[in-house]
Amino acid sequence: MYWTLELASYLSDAPWPATKDELIDYAIRTGAPLEVVENLQEIEDDDENFESILEIWPDYPSDEDYLWNEDEY
Repeated sequence: MYWTLELASYLSDAPWPATKDELIDYAIRTGAPLEVVENLQEIEDDDENFESILEIWPDYPSDEDYLWNEDEY
């Protein structure tokens, strides 16, 4: 299993929290690349809900990772 920013971005708008099966269904319905579905299928299935993409790929950049100050603009 490997994630890239491009692949993970297909799940950024997923309906969180979601189970593995819900995420696979979302990826298929939104036309995500096959690699996204394959990566989701490799996750251990224990019927727990994932709260965000960070639980699947901890390296996914958050808003805090960008040095953008919204108050300035």
